[in-house]
Amino acid sequence: MNKSTTTQTYSQNCKSVTMATFAYATTTAIVFLILLPLSCSSESFLHQHHHGGSFSVQKSDVDLLEFPLNLEYLEAEFFLYGSLGYGLDKVYPSLAQGGPSPIGAKKAHLDDFTRDVIEQFGWQEVGHLRAIKKTVKGFPRPLLNISAASFAHVFDSAFGSPLNPPFDPYANSINYLLASYIIPYVGLTGYVGASPKLQGATSKRLVAGLLGVESGQDAVIRALLYQRAELKVEPYGITVAEFTNRISELRNKLGHEGLKDEGLVVPKHLGAEGKVSGNILAGDEYSLAYGRTPEEILRIVYGSGNERVPGGIYPKGADGRIAKSYLKKE
Repeated sequence: MNKSTTTQTYSQNCKSVTMATFAYATTTAIVFLILLPLSCSSESFLHQHHHGGSFSVQKSDVDLLEFPLNLEYLEAEFFLYGSLGYGLDKVYPSLAQGGPSPIGAKKAHLDDFTRDVIEQFGWQEVGHLRAIKKTVKGFPRPLLNISAASFAHVFDSAFGSPLNPPFDPYANSINYLLASYIIPYVGLTGYVGASPKLQGATSKRLVAGLLGVESGQDAVIRALLYQRAELKVEPYGITVAEFTNRISELRNKLGHEGLKDEGLVVPKHLGAEGKVSGNILAGDEYSLAYGRTPEEILRIVYGSGNERVPGGIYPKGADGRIAKSYLKKE
């Protein structure tokens, strides 16, 4: 090959490389220009999602996302006080938004393992409050009565007569777990009930995340109690399983919507696929979680069986547009 041919070949190769490079650069630029608006849009969406404001949530979803704050405040205070001896006013005052401090809250006499679990729950509830309030405006902490006397009234109602001595949730680990049995399950049924009503992706993602952890908390509580199902709670001589059955029966009665609650031991025909009486997780005939409406939840947490009559843990009623709509004078 002579020098002229070699030069010509080299020139053609350079031209090919240049054209290929140009084509690659052009294609990359076009792809970049196409993706840039999507990237900016995603960044804007993430900014809205993580930095709050109801502007990123469909209007029809706002009330459904705010209502659960009532239960999340309750769980946060009960778990934080039970494990640490103090609540939101110390660990995250701004979340309470100036709402009144809970009545009768105090540190429980827990074994080390139970205290560790309950503290984890407490911090998880702080996260739940932050997540909801980054998505919707929310409202201040409502007045909560989580005194021993308030819980004693719930257990007296469950058994149809006063327990002697009055039930004290803060007395020991078993009592505290039985009192905890009352709380997360009500919240998770609310999330199940709200899910099909939500319209926006942000709302659905938030509720799915909340439901996942609330269900986990309930499962842990039920598992710890199921392990002791036949243990007799002192000084009453009543088994742990019977306590859970009575609480579940009470919630069904107050909710007025049939069977949506089950204790730790059930008749076999109500167990999973009609094969077992052990009921470590509550579920319907398909082992799917039960759902409740806000009205049902208010009937239960007020202890009155009436969404218009506050009381129990919420002496002045729950907050948010949904709850307040039932408190208006007729």
